[in-house]
Amino acid sequence: MRGSLGEKIGEGAYADVHAWAPGQVVKLFKAGVPRRLSWWEARMTRAVFAAGGPALEVFDEVTVEGRFGMVLSRLDGPTLLQLTRSGAMTFGQAGAILASVCLSVHKTPPPRDVLSLRDSMDGSLLFSGGPIPKHIATGVFALIERLRPGDGLCHGDLHPDNVIMTADGPRLIDWIGAVRAPAAFDLAISHILLTEFAPDVTDDPERPRAVNAAVQSEYARLAGMSQAALTAAIEPYLPIVCVRVLLGPAGSAALRERLIQRIEAALRSED
Repeated sequence: MRGSLGEKIGEGAYADVHAWAPGQVVKLFKAGVPRRLSWWEARMTRAVFAAGGPALEVFDEVTVEGRFGMVLSRLDGPTLLQLTRSGAMTFGQAGAILASVCLSVHKTPPPRDVLSLRDSMDGSLLFSGGPIPKHIATGVFALIERLRPGDGLCHGDLHPDNVIMTADGPRLIDWIGAVRAPAAFDLAISHILLTEFAPDVTDDPERPRAVNAAVQSEYARLAGMSQAALTAAIEPYLPIVCVRVLLGPAGSAALRERLIQRIEAALRSED
């Protein structure tokens, strides 16, 4: 079923979402986003959906006014972020849902062509335009080499605005950062996004921090491990995640400085 570009119903850092056809939307990537990256997200979303993961179905890939897009199922439910902002869901409830979605990702068999964490970071730094100081890039690659590689599927961008609540349960969007890595890597991403990045851009800095605390607690319970063991597993991945955040949509100068200091301190402790 061929659709047509309809009303804009959402916008992110890299793409706009428009109505397309009954029950479908098109995620249309913005001018300047490398075609390689948008094509890769479509490929990862297809692969995870086919493997039974909580991704959306990709019906087609299109080009509209010179912009690449992927046609997806239309999900009309609110995001976890919208539910916590409105007070319709407590921070603890949102964190528990995010933890359960996270675990469902980790139980999904990783598609064959999902990149390893090492290869993903290598590609990210190659196409980043060089915003990461060389000594940090060198140190992070050395850290990745020392850590166990892991063979599970990680989403790579787990936060409440990427979880859409539907009548059939929560679904995850934005699979461009999917990697093959230990589960602790995804929990480290949530931790940094919710305790470092989100407090800088939200009306209530305590909301993302409270959601993060609930995510960590519930994931530990679901995984049958202690909170202390989960914290210890996450710790080595934090400087790697800080680099990924620095490679993403620009945050404040203060955030960048804070993350660089955190990375350098963590790498010194590894020496």
